[in-house]
Amino acid sequence: MPDTTIDVYSWPTPNGHKVHIMLEECALPYRAHPINIGKGDQFDPAFLAISPNNKIPAITDPQGPDGRPISLFESGAILVYLAGKTGKFLPTGDRERYAVLQWLMFQMGSVGPMLGQAHHFRLYAPEKLPYAIDRYTNEARRIYGVIDKQLGRSRFIAGADYSIADIAIFPWLRSWKNQGIDLDDYPKLKHWFEGIDARPAVQRGVKVLADLRKPLTDDKSRDILFGKSQFERR
Repeated sequence: MPDTTIDVYSWPTPNGHKVHIMLEECALPYRAHPINIGKGDQFDPAFLAISPNNKIPAITDPQGPDGRPISLFESGAILVYLAGKTGKFLPTGDRERYAVLQWLMFQMGSVGPMLGQAHHFRLYAPEKLPYAIDRYTNEARRIYGVIDKQLGRSRFIAGADYSIADIAIFPWLRSWKNQGIDLDDYPKLKHWFEGIDARPAVQRGVKVLADLRKPLTDDKSRDILFGKSQFERR
């Protein structure tokens, strides 16, 4: 019997959670392999072979679209792939599909990068830079406002149905306190967030590898994630 188990190379971060949740929602068999980004596992040649940008997550699927193995990096691309593989959480109608994809791109281009910067400058930067903190905290508030307004128009991010847009955005909002956000300021978003958070597959997904993650406190880990180690050419 052919192996149908997907291997996911990941770590319990928002981008990792996105793929863990999708795998759980789709009830696909998978194995989670920890890539400890604080120790530098993302620079291992074997991982770089499937994720050349040295970022988690990445997957390998022994049963790709043509029956042959396929590997993919970039969490958004992985969500689209898994939706295509299973026929779930991405509409087939053009109008509805593009609605979901535009909000997925919003997550990839705005939510993740901007909230990540807010998180970084508020918590991890070696210097407390008021300009950077204010800039990215204000951008976080703007983004939360965009989402809150959208959720005043529809039940889910991209329309009436739960989709990969919701799966992509939700994990980035779990650290709202660290981003300088009060969820009570965004009541529609808060209601949506609580509903997504209550989904059993979401609860399982955010627990994947979670017991391995430790607080980022040592200088070596900081250098690997934010310093010269991150920028070496490989």
